[in-house]
Amino acid sequence: METAAPPVREPSERPGPARLVARAGERVRDVPIEAWITLVVVTAAVLFTLFQLQPHLLVTNSTPAGGDTGAHVWGPDFLRHHVLPHFRLTGWAPSWYAGFPAYVFYFPLPAFTIALLSFVLPYGVAFKFVTVAGILTLPVAAWAFGRLSGLRFPGPALLAVATVPFLFYSGFSSGGGTWSYTIYGGNIASTLAGEFSFSISLSLALVFLGVFARSLDTGRYRVWAAVLLALTGLSHLLPTLFAVAGALVLLALRPGVARAKRAAVVLGIGALLAAFWSIPFLFRLPYSNNMGWEKLTTYSDNLVPDNIKWLVAMALVGAVASVVARHRTGTVLTVLAALTALVFRFGPQARLWNARALPFWYLCVFLLAGVAVVEAVGLLGRLIADDPDRPPRTVGLAAPVVAALAAWLFVAGPLGVLPDWAPKPPSPESTFISAWAKWNYSGYEGKPAYPEYKGIIDTMAQVGRTTGCGRAHWEYDSSLDRFGTPMALMLLPYWTKGCIDSMEGLYFESSATVPYHFLSAAELAKAPSNPMRDLPYRSLDVASGVRDLQLLGSRYYLAFSPEAVSQARSNPLLHEIAQTGAWHVFEVAGSELVTPLAFKPNVITGTALGSQQWLGISVDWFKDPSRRDIPLAASGPKDWPRVKASSIKGTSKNGTATVVGSDVSVTRPTTEPVAPTQVRNIRQGDDSLSFDVDRTGSPVLVKVSYFPNWKTSGAKGPWRVTPNLMVVIPTSKHVSLHYGYTPVDAGGWLLTFAGIGLAVVVRRHPVVTDDDGDRPEAAGPPAPDADASVGEQPSRVTTATTTAASPGP
Repeated sequence: METAAPPVREPSERPGPARLVARAGERVRDVPIEAWITLVVVTAAVLFTLFQLQPHLLVTNSTPAGGDTGAHVWGPDFLRHHVLPHFRLTGWAPSWYAGFPAYVFYFPLPAFTIALLSFVLPYGVAFKFVTVAGILTLPVAAWAFGRLSGLRFPGPALLAVATVPFLFYSGFSSGGGTWSYTIYGGNIASTLAGEFSFSISLSLALVFLGVFARSLDTGRYRVWAAVLLALTGLSHLLPTLFAVAGALVLLALRPGVARAKRAAVVLGIGALLAAFWSIPFLFRLPYSNNMGWEKLTTYSDNLVPDNIKWLVAMALVGAVASVVARHRTGTVLTVLAALTALVFRFGPQARLWNARALPFWYLCVFLLAGVAVVEAVGLLGRLIADDPDRPPRTVGLAAPVVAALAAWLFVAGPLGVLPDWAPKPPSPESTFISAWAKWNYSGYEGKPAYPEYKGIIDTMAQVGRTTGCGRAHWEYDSSLDRFGTPMALMLLPYWTKGCIDSMEGLYFESSATVPYHFLSAAELAKAPSNPMRDLPYRSLDVASGVRDLQLLGSRYYLAFSPEAVSQARSNPLLHEIAQTGAWHVFEVAGSELVTPLAFKPNVITGTALGSQQWLGISVDWFKDPSRRDIPLAASGPKDWPRVKASSIKGTSKNGTATVVGSDVSVTRPTTEPVAPTQVRNIRQGDDSLSFDVDRTGSPVLVKVSYFPNWKTSGAKGPWRVTPNLMVVIPTSKHVSLHYGYTPVDAGGWLLTFAGIGLAVVVRRHPVVTDDDGDRPEAAGPPAPDADASVGEQPSRVTTATTTAASPGP
């Protein structure tokens, strides 16, 4: 059978610009009205949120301040200038806590994104853009989750609308009491407080769940789902747990062998792609710190706050309707809400704070309230229709617009941005979101106290140039918030380009040296923060605190309260070298980073040295200055004396809290003198330290936080000693230490490369018809039913066919 050749288009017949414009116009006219309404509603949700975040300040190159955000500023800049040049994504940072592993115990993707953006944008602008990214993408992510998981119009648009009140909800303050949701994560208040990594991860988690649902149905997008899961994990751990739980719920709702295989592929590749970070994170947890966040026990007040009880009731309606009608999207949200509520209620007092489950509970509640509106729209359409099986489109078309206006009234009233003509809903609360955004994004430079702050920074930069670089311990007080955040002086290494490090930093759980810093900070401040639970804090005692500074290698002490300054001036170990305003700068004698030991360390035996056991032993040792001449070691050479540690039955109490270390007993150490060496030419780099000695074989104390990645050249060791420092034994007169790689790091990268390889194989591997009736991967996505207004989209596909009369599809 012959087939006629297609006609050849003459050059004069090629479409010109006018024809191309006409064709574009035809395509636009072909777009359903449902799509236009969805686009308008989702865009309006994003823009309304953006306009409350001071967009003119977001593009101003100021240094962001406020809460933890003002201290996070240090991280991406250090990553760009010190970690990435070593061809690493995680590395060592000497800037805080006598050094700590940067981004080993915190999430690297947001900081990495800021670092990359800062190559093309001013650093402050790049930082601000990333901090608001999770907030602004959440409505889009919720729409994508609904659309990809099969929810019909107007469902996805209503989910996007529901995220707006979730983002702006921050608790309440009224005559009935006060309840605050400003730090747990997910909403705008928590993001402004510093939880922007959480917000980014949460948006990624919702998109992942949508793509995962589609991959279960069609076999497609498995690699995309795996990549999204990895990105979620590299942004924050907790939304990743939420995402994995949601994926398992999706699989349980539509079980099958083929779907289980798809789920395993997605979850497995996603885990492998993030293994370069997650494997070191898991294996190095014993060298992190547990702040001991106290479990919340006001369960009903937190799960059902007074001012949104009606919303929880709406969510309950949406949950019941979804389960009864077997609508997948609502059922998934219902199960996730129940799981997060159970975790919050029954989770034990542990490292994972139960309050961190609340953001997922609230998100599910707000989204289920949106599902309730979807069900109400469907019911209304059937009630007013002549034929219940064919409800009018007008109800569904109006629903997103009406819901968006209602959400606007709910949110804009407390914000104070409602126009005069708009109805004012009764609301005793007012929100501080706009003011907080202005405080953050106007930056340190926009604060009235900026001249005082700049004076401190300039003074310390001058001290570094004239006296020498080194660590600085500064007196804490909550009044330092006048600079932009009480953590403002954590940025000393940022402003001085690494010359003056700060003993206090942000990532409290990233360094096992943190407890000893806060113990010394309590003695060196009139009004310390004492944030870590169960430590035996003391009051202001500069003489005792200075001995701590000597041990921790802190060269400078900054004080401003009259009481601290008075004690410092009378201490012979402190020499005042500068003053700016009320701040006095003292140099600490005997605080060199490397010092010889007079006695051999004693190696602890007799008990398994977990992180809590080490903390207990070290705290007891640290708070007794008479014991500091003989460090206690986690391990060491055979010729070092051994000291036995054992548990004590029962624990002593400090008020209502168990004192850390009170349940561990250590026998009296053995005093074995050594011939001390002389140390000179100490030089510190961003991930290295070197020094010279006049004799070998004598142990020296290196006042840098211990971590297994430290390697030595010209010495044996390092070994971990109390409180969390290192001892090496020189075998050469020149000793150097550097932060290197371990088998754990290599194993993580190997798994990631394996994940990349598997992703390529899965992407190219053909998929045949599944044994449980699922469609093959080549099938198209479920087609939406434009006339439907509620429920799930049917899982139908269209396939191309060929006949004898047709030579091709």
